[in-house]
Amino acid sequence: MTKDMTEVWSKDFVPEGNRASNVDRFTGFEDTYDQHRPEAPQEVVALLTGYLERKPSVVVDLGCGTGLSSFAWKDAADQVIGVEPNDDMRGKAVAKLQTLEQEARSSGADIADIKFVSGYSNQLALKDQSTDIITCSQSFHWMDPASTLKEVSRVLRDEGIFAVYDCDWPPSLTWKVEHAYHGLIERAEAIIDDHVEPQEQAYKGNKNEHLKHIRESGLFRFSKEIVFHHMEPFTADRYTGLAVSQGGIQTVFKLKPNELNDNIAQFHALVEEHFQGRALPVMLSYRMRLGIK
Repeated sequence: MTKDMTEVWSKDFVPEGNRASNVDRFTGFEDTYDQHRPEAPQEVVALLTGYLERKPSVVVDLGCGTGLSSFAWKDAADQVIGVEPNDDMRGKAVAKLQTLEQEARSSGADIADIKFVSGYSNQLALKDQSTDIITCSQSFHWMDPASTLKEVSRVLRDEGIFAVYDCDWPPSLTWKVEHAYHGLIERAEAIIDDHVEPQEQAYKGNKNEHLKHIRESGLFRFSKEIVFHHMEPFTADRYTGLAVSQGGIQTVFKLKPNELNDNIAQFHALVEEHFQGRALPVMLSYRMRLGIK
């Protein structure tokens, strides 16, 4: 049963197959997230438009966060709908949209009709076969795969595309920095384990099983994995900021605000040693798993 797009979910209502802890994990750090996380690269738009073989009329971005993956389509689709259950993340996306629309009006630029709505991936307020492309950028591992894929299939048009894409963390730099990055994340997760009951923790699925879920659903006529790379300029502050924007570290900030201060300072010193005050190109590696309905 579909719902009108203007309807939003109650903040206290979490549909079956979703976890409130997964949504709450992203509360309160939308500015840090948006500042340091990479925007969706244009390779995503080029790849998916190529597989669709035409300009998409409707693109739906599930778990869109602050819109980093939604705005990539502003010049490449007629309509873009970002779906995000976390109020803080979605609020940031809406604020950015208002700025973008003001700039477009001032310059006379023609951009897609973009909107951000509250919702969950397995209960979309969209009509059957109404969408050309559905994306999940850094988000499918927070969703229930079976019910999400079933809902995606309902909403996609025939030969429509479902694409999950994730950036490998950490971005490639040096083995010492990357080893320290992993150590920082592991330290945060250990603190969470010590202070939060398992049933109250956020649950993250295995990204390596995304393609398996797509194929085993039986809902797609074609599926594959695509690996590509994208270069972006980084400073030491941005590289450290990217690490700090990870959900586990942000969760620790809420539990024990100063617990990671020394660890983060040590990590940042190691990163500074590499960058030496410079902005350097850093490779971001992406893995896209897609299915054609």
